[in-house]
Amino acid sequence: MSMKDDLNKLNETVKQYRDELRVQMHLAQQDVRDEWDDLDEYWDKFRQKLDDIRHDADGVGQDTRETAYNLGEELKAGYERIRKRLK
Repeated sequence: MSMKDDLNKLNETVKQYRDELRVQMHLAQQDVRDEWDDLDEYWDKFRQKLDDIRHDADGVGQDTRETAYNLGEELKAGYERIRKRLK
């Protein structure tokens, strides 16, 4: 699987987690909300990196792809932590 495919798959997973959690956030405690707010900043950075990659796919360096992938993995882990806490 290519890095582009990995990023697309990761994007879909993170987006799904984020959408599911957004629905549950109105019931969450303040500490969970604080973590959500922190992750939302990462979400914005992740989406920007993906947009950069999509708009300039050939000109984007491996470091940009790796940065996007690492941000996505951090988001995924963070959303998984929140999911577990809300169950």
